[in-house]
Amino acid sequence: MTESRTEHTADVIVVGAGPAGSTTAYYLAKAGLDVLLLEKTAFPREKVCGDGLTPRATKQLVGMGIDISEEAGWLRNKGLRIIGGGVRLQLDWPDLASFPDYGLVRKRDDFDEQLARHAVKAGARLYERCNVGAPLVDDRTGRITGVEAKLGEEKTPVTFHAPLVVAADGNSTRLSLAMGLHRREDRPMGVAVRTYFTSPRHDDDYLESWLELWDRRGPEHRLLPGYGWIFGMGDGTSNVGLGVLNTSAAFKELDWREILKAWCASMPEDWGYTPDNMTGPIRGAALPMAFNRQPHYTRGLLLVGDAGGLVNPFNGEGIAYAMESGQLAADVIVQAHARSSYAQRELALQRYPKILKDTYGGYYTLGRAFVKLIGNPKIMKLAAERGLTHPLLMKFTLKMLANLTDPTGGDAMDRIINGLTKVAPRS
Repeated sequence: MTESRTEHTADVIVVGAGPAGSTTAYYLAKAGLDVLLLEKTAFPREKVCGDGLTPRATKQLVGMGIDISEEAGWLRNKGLRIIGGGVRLQLDWPDLASFPDYGLVRKRDDFDEQLARHAVKAGARLYERCNVGAPLVDDRTGRITGVEAKLGEEKTPVTFHAPLVVAADGNSTRLSLAMGLHRREDRPMGVAVRTYFTSPRHDDDYLESWLELWDRRGPEHRLLPGYGWIFGMGDGTSNVGLGVLNTSAAFKELDWREILKAWCASMPEDWGYTPDNMTGPIRGAALPMAFNRQPHYTRGLLLVGDAGGLVNPFNGEGIAYAMESGQLAADVIVQAHARSSYAQRELALQRYPKILKDTYGGYYTLGRAFVKLIGNPKIMKLAAERGLTHPLLMKFTLKMLANLTDPTGGDAMDRIINGLTKVAPRS
């Protein structure tokens, strides 16, 4: 196969067609840039996720013009049900000017494909089964100028060329590693494990979060660090999973797939979370949090989503921040593309890490402190027992955990949260 330079050359290459990559490609293409979107697998493809979207992610979908109607297969949710400390508290999503008052649920295999196809409709050129390998680097400048890849089932070697490359290749982000960007060990890392069950609870219109994970398999019941979730999918199944943080002593020593099985076994039998009703295997994935890979721009490479460690440390949410960072990166690239000189383009691109830190830095710093606290099961138990009995405190906590406030003109809670994020260091 002879390579066509026009076919494999673009203004921007985006590696990875998850929510971060597809959103980046959509906004770039919409602005008129020629963008290649390279996805290593073929759609539909599965990703480990809770499948629950907060109003923050919903806002991004609305902004992209995605049809999020129930007729189009989206299940809406009204808020979060929190269970722990013997208390069951149902909290509606806050009433805000800046965000819708509902969230959504959609399976990731279908969700990701919708975003990728939406980017294609906007003009992006999508290559599926395109496994990106080494970056192409200019020996003189050290800048990335493209990527090597293997295309299709035949694994045909191909090179793609562009002056800018966006790493949207997830937590493993081989592209970032090849460019010398390693994970920061001083940032929290989470693990999510989940599976699906056929269940009568499939049409629950609240996302459900369990603040206490009990391991009841031994003679003594043991409280584990982390939280569990149950999200009704509206299709006859529930997504049941748990998230665990590496700040806990038990992080490495336990088999979290076994813990998930044990937790499900403690549920009421009529919910159907039994091995017979499991519709797929238990799968796990890492949750890279709080800017755990930096800098977010260097030598022609921008990091978005999980590649840049943008998962919210407060609640493990990644999709909203993947999509938001994709839009922010695209905005910066579009502005840089319009500059007339290399120095001016570089000046514009250097703004991207600063924009991310201005947007999330203080909030993620607070999240890192929160993560250290709840890594201690005793503190988690105390917080569940005492906090859940105060609905006003829990309303504040929901806004804080889900990062849902009005930046201007909000209520007292919004002002407190916004004030805290402003004074916290933006590292």
